[in-house]
Amino acid sequence: MMFKHSRQALTAALALALAACGGAPPEQASTGDSAATSAPAGDAASPTATVAAAAGAKPAAYAQCAACHAVEPGKHGIGPSLHGVYGTKAGEIPGFAFSEKLKASGLTWDDATLDKWLEAPMKMVPGTKMSYAGLKDPAKRAELIAYMKTLK
Repeated sequence: MMFKHSRQALTAALALALAACGGAPPEQASTGDSAATSAPAGDAASPTATVAAAAGAKPAAYAQCAACHAVEPGKHGIGPSLHGVYGTKAGEIPGFAFSEKLKASGLTWDDATLDKWLEAPMKMVPGTKMSYAGLKDPAKRAELIAYMKTLK
């Protein structure tokens, strides 16, 4: 009995780890919160994204981000804290060593820029340290962006 539960926990952990690296489809890493993933594709101001953001709830897709990013101010991991990122220039969060390519990109983190970044960061800024394959689902990107706006 114990072995069966340990194996299930290991399988779930591996699915989340692979999703965080872009190695598994996001559906496999879902926390099961179907309400957080029901926004229509391409609608950055979808009701689901707005409700989740208004409540300050982390969308299910954030599980991929959490492998490298914290949301507390100044708490950096493999990636920088996401607290206060929305509206800043790329590479300007204090206390994190960003790549020269990202700092020189001239990007400002707004809805359009974040959407494109989350879809394919290495395509957007070749040479970035962010080795994430990207999130292909526009609705999930919209939920993440709406959530990031609440991190002030």
